[in-house]
Amino acid sequence: MNTHTPPHLTHLERAVEHTSDPAVAAVQHRFFNREMSWLAFNARVLDEARNHSYPLLERLRFLSISGNNLDEFLMVRVAGLAGQVRRKIEEISIDGHTPAQQLDNIREEVRRLEGVQQEIWQELRPELAAQHIHIIDEGAGEEGDACTPRLDTAQNRWLKDYFLERVLPVITPQAIDPAHPFPFVGNGGMGLMVSLTREADGAQVMEMVLIPGPLPRFVRVPGKDAIYISIETVIWRHINLLFPKFEAQGHGVFRVLRDSDIEIEEDAEDLVRYFRTAIKRRRRGSVIMLQLQGDFDPEAELLLRDKLKLDHAIVIKSAGPIGMTGLSEICDEKRPELKFEPYSPRYPERILEHDGDIFSAIREKDLVVHHPYESFEVVIDFLRQAAIDPDVVAIKQTLYRAGKQSAIINALIAAAEAGKSVTAVVELKARFDEEQNLHWASQLENAGVQVIYGFVDWKTHAKISMVVRREGDGYRTYCHFGTGNYHPITARIYTDLSFFTAEPAIGRDANQVFNFITGYVEPRRTSLIGVAPVMLRERLYGCIDREIANARAGKPAQIWGKLNSLTDHNLIDRLYEASQAGVEVSLVVRGICCLKPGIKGLSQNIRVKSIIGRFLEHGRVWAFGAGNPLPNPRARVFISSADGMSRNLDRRVEVLIPIRNRTVHDQVLDQVMLANLLDNEQSWTLDSEGHYKRTVPGDRPFNAHRYFMTNPSLSGRGAALGSGRKVPKLALRRGGA
Repeated sequence: MNTHTPPHLTHLERAVEHTSDPAVAAVQHRFFNREMSWLAFNARVLDEARNHSYPLLERLRFLSISGNNLDEFLMVRVAGLAGQVRRKIEEISIDGHTPAQQLDNIREEVRRLEGVQQEIWQELRPELAAQHIHIIDEGAGEEGDACTPRLDTAQNRWLKDYFLERVLPVITPQAIDPAHPFPFVGNGGMGLMVSLTREADGAQVMEMVLIPGPLPRFVRVPGKDAIYISIETVIWRHINLLFPKFEAQGHGVFRVLRDSDIEIEEDAEDLVRYFRTAIKRRRRGSVIMLQLQGDFDPEAELLLRDKLKLDHAIVIKSAGPIGMTGLSEICDEKRPELKFEPYSPRYPERILEHDGDIFSAIREKDLVVHHPYESFEVVIDFLRQAAIDPDVVAIKQTLYRAGKQSAIINALIAAAEAGKSVTAVVELKARFDEEQNLHWASQLENAGVQVIYGFVDWKTHAKISMVVRREGDGYRTYCHFGTGNYHPITARIYTDLSFFTAEPAIGRDANQVFNFITGYVEPRRTSLIGVAPVMLRERLYGCIDREIANARAGKPAQIWGKLNSLTDHNLIDRLYEASQAGVEVSLVVRGICCLKPGIKGLSQNIRVKSIIGRFLEHGRVWAFGAGNPLPNPRARVFISSADGMSRNLDRRVEVLIPIRNRTVHDQVLDQVMLANLLDNEQSWTLDSEGHYKRTVPGDRPFNAHRYFMTNPSLSGRGAALGSGRKVPKLALRRGGA
């Protein structure tokens, strides 16, 4: 099977080889490091914990999110680099660093970020205490200080009973000596190392107490104030009940992260069996980080370092609490005044005008739903209606992530049980959702759904739902394409686009995509949809090249892009070429960006910003001026499941969907893209040195999230478009967004 292979040298690289211009020669170092750019993204997330315009518990949530992000980065990206170093692989990154050099830089920045997390924690503690929310933890300070109240007699009695009834039965102390093998500490595992003296003979004993995963990270003590005690503190406070007739000398808390990536073997004959085995192996991956809390006993630390085999692992000593991700439990405290005001997404008026008949609304004209501002229930209802509609004969669906309690799965099962032909492409390689996807695959197969697992070496990342319906003397195909997952929970906090259409050409293209996945029939001649890894890259390049030609012909030439990540060096070089030709490029890149903007002779016409706010920016959009300044009615506009990464363009099944309906075109371009470019309250600007600077709103503040929360979409309004209630029109300030 043929696949697209990027050229060895881009046009820009060839130019670099034959130039004597120092400014152009400097582009040999024209990329930011991917890993350091990701850490810069997480630093922006962490900085939101200091954003005093947010409610207090939301700031605490950002601290927790930054901890969770960092854990995943360590378990996957850093683990991969450590594996390369162990195997002596000297693969050079696009910015010219070896794996070992990258690891050194990452260690330094991870330790710095962990220090900032601890600083922010110390800043939040008194603010939480002022709101009667207290956290008692080994690193939180002494009980009785301003932030950590003493428990009264009744509370101490309750905590003792809690320990005896709910903690003691599930923990298992283990002596560390030649007679006892060192226990296995799983990924994400926490524990205490306790130094004891046996009262009977004065013998010194070292014990390890691992904290089982099912135990809560923090225990809430009953009382008027919200008092949370970390589970390790609960254990230490009752250590005499765990070790009677021993005197505790001291203890330390530790946490372990392991390599959690799953490498796919191309000759895997049974993907289901392979992944079930691989998930078990992942829990025993190499240690990638050891975190120690407080004044850790030197002997215990040496023991852990030795037994855990810390080959290329990062060791972090924290003054405060470890495992910041666990703070999310405290964010669930029922204090609505300390959280964002609840937001209820709108249901598109145009569908309601059709009495809720989604197929009738789509037949009238294309529709885009902007999540989370508009309800994800539309997507679920699309499949629910298909399941019970007697005229629907077939449903085809891709599933990358669907969540733990998925109404999507239930709808597909209902359709199969109603006798319809249902095909589900379940991606087993969806990182950290492999186990859940195996479960859904089993449920679907039991209901009679034809389950396909796609390719061994590629992920099926495209988000497509296709419904074939009998109408009149023939059949009509209805399609849904999403920039997000079929996941009802993340759809409440991720900003994504759902595009519904019954355009016959797109329906035929969508069917080719499914045939590609299920039967390896390459979609070489699609009418409208670009498909990776076959021709999506070429479609993007063609659009960029047309803007380059427009610029050289003296016409207006502009490119707007909205992505989660931009790391592919060939795509970046194409954008550099566009900049050199005079094309104005404005990019909204939420996370990793390896492109260096604003460099004279290379990228002086490229601007890059990142938006971090209440919702996670997740939609992918491209817009090309087509000879006129953006935005304009003739612009070429696309939504996509693909980011600007090599894996998306070359090693995943992705789709690029052209937006041709006028109303949908205006919504995506004049609302979604323009609002993101105009935002100055949640935005960070990237400079040529790799530094992000928070935008100062000035006298014209604009918050894109607030705009979408308070204004209806264009394509979902239906007859309301003709009413007196107008959507405020956005206008671009020329000379910069």
